[in-house]
Amino acid sequence: MKSPRLGLVPRRTFLGQLSLGAAVLAAPWSSLRGATATPGRRLGLALVGLGNYSTGELGPALRETEFVRLAGVVTGTRAKGEKWAQDFGFPTTSVYDYATMDRIADNPDIDIVYIVTPVALHAEQTIRALQAGKHVICEKPMAMSVAECDQMIAASGTAKRALTIGYRLHADPHHQELMRLERENEFGPFKKIVTSNGFRLNPRDGVKPWRAIAALAGGGPLMDMGVYSLHAACMAAGAAPIAVTAKEEPKLRPEFFTDVEETLNYTLEFANGAVCTGSTSYERGSGHFRADAERGWFEMAPAFSYRNLRGATSKGLMMYPPLRQQAKHLDLIARSLIEGTPLPTPAALGRRDMCIVEAIYAAAKSGRRELVKA
Repeated sequence: MKSPRLGLVPRRTFLGQLSLGAAVLAAPWSSLRGATATPGRRLGLALVGLGNYSTGELGPALRETEFVRLAGVVTGTRAKGEKWAQDFGFPTTSVYDYATMDRIADNPDIDIVYIVTPVALHAEQTIRALQAGKHVICEKPMAMSVAECDQMIAASGTAKRALTIGYRLHADPHHQELMRLERENEFGPFKKIVTSNGFRLNPRDGVKPWRAIAALAGGGPLMDMGVYSLHAACMAAGAAPIAVTAKEEPKLRPEFFTDVEETLNYTLEFANGAVCTGSTSYERGSGHFRADAERGWFEMAPAFSYRNLRGATSKGLMMYPPLRQQAKHLDLIARSLIEGTPLPTPAALGRRDMCIVEAIYAAAKSGRRELVKA
């Protein structure tokens, strides 16, 4: 499902674009935000894809945000888009379909585009939105491959527009505490990490969901639920792993999981000697994370859900008031664009995680230890 926009470019041109993209992603946004991100104005956001996540989580979140508002949608169903326009108070002229989404370039009410479609569409739609002059939030996983991530980052650099990933857990106080503990070395380095994440994926109305189709999802639970665990492991270690091993479990429903894994177990090795053992599954439910250091520990269960996270450290229970992660994350991104501060979840994090995913799949296929080329 490649887009003509993702065709090969000369190597020298591509490397130049990629370098520019990296510089843009690291730069303060005060030099790049332009007239579309004026202090004192809520930024307008367009959702691309009105499936379950947009309907159940992002739509409600956008009713709670302080610095961003819903200003348009891109959908394959016109009637659905018009209903969103009515409910959220934006004009029906800001309802687009996938063929016409490039016209958002002419809509000054839209500053940010949020890509919430199957993974196979992320790269194409992200690049189109960047070329339309809009900042982009891309839902995780960032893309089908590291190569697509590179194309997206290069496009961000060329367009001088932000590209960030929908890593909502960066806005959750439990995960923020994990990052603080690692950053301040309060317990010492986390050396033993154990995590699992998954749920039982079933047909819906007799139809196989796109998450179980490799051409749309890029893989199975590792691409979906596993990314949360990989990301948290990197939070605890403060770095990407240097090597991985992995093994796919025998499928209990091979007739359903025909071209993606059902359950996958893996080990991540970090440069400081830390080791993470993890599991991700579309057959059994889980959502656990624990990290142990010499002077203390951190544990959560559930660790990755949208709400009701629970956790403790060796100092005691973590007690935080309830919040909607998506609303807080959207406001963090919008504020970074308005105030010219670094992005909270830049594209580099999404690319890093795809490097880990590719290494895990390679290790599961080869049966050998594989290096992570992050």
